[in-house]
This record gives sequence, C-alpha cells and structure tokens, in this order.
Amino acid sequence: MSGKVKTILLIDDDTQILESLEIILESEGYAVETAQSGEEAATKNAAKPFDAAILDMRLPGMQGTELLAILNTKSPRMVKIMMTGFPSLENAVASLKLGADAYIMKPVDPEKLIELVTNKIKEKGQT
Repeated sequence: MSGKVKTILLIDDDTQILESLEIILESEGYAVETAQSGEEAATKNAAKPFDAAILDMRLPGMQGTELLAILNTKSPRMVKIMMTGFPSLENAVASLKLGADAYIMKPVDPEKLIELVTNKIKEKGQT
C-alpha cells in the first residue's frame, strides 16, 4: 500500500470475530475501527471517512443491508464488503444491488480477506 494508511470500519455483533479480523487487518498495515451495531457504524462513518467497511449481514437494530444502503449513500467511494454466516443467493444479489463491492462467507479465510480488501481498494482508485 502506498500513501496514507488505509482505514477499515469492521462491523459485527460477535466480539470474537471483530477481534480476530481486527488483528488480521492490522497485521497487514490497515487502521481498523470496530462497531457492534449498524447504528454505531453509521455514527462512526458520519464522523470520519473510511476507505472500506466490512459488515455482517445480521446486526442488532438494523440489518446489514440497511446499513449498506446508508453507507452507499453517505460514502459512495468506500469499499463495502458484506459478510455472512448464513449465505444465500437472495442475500448475495440484494447486497450487490445495494452497492456491495463483494460478498464473503464466514468463517473468513484471512489470506482471501486481505487479498479481497487490497484489490477492492485498488479498484476504487484509493491507492
């Protein structure tokens, strides 16, 4: 990665997933902030820009697809990656229609996650 450190907003209600993905992403040089609900993520996104968001499909208070729509409106250049432990074709299609740049399944393979985040940030011209 060149230039400034890339920032990632990681959203999941499972603290173990947040902690493990945060360690993985930070080990690759990303700055990571976490949120455990859609409302918390929307507030953090309104306060400062992020290069990417990785969000769970199922969140307390609001579904991941609702948060995705908010992020897409407020931060269209942000890379948005949907993550789910309950994959379905309907969820994948809905996520992509709402502006997701990718759709991944849990458990997340660390190497694939890093590759996906890095490539999607490059594609959006954020390098």
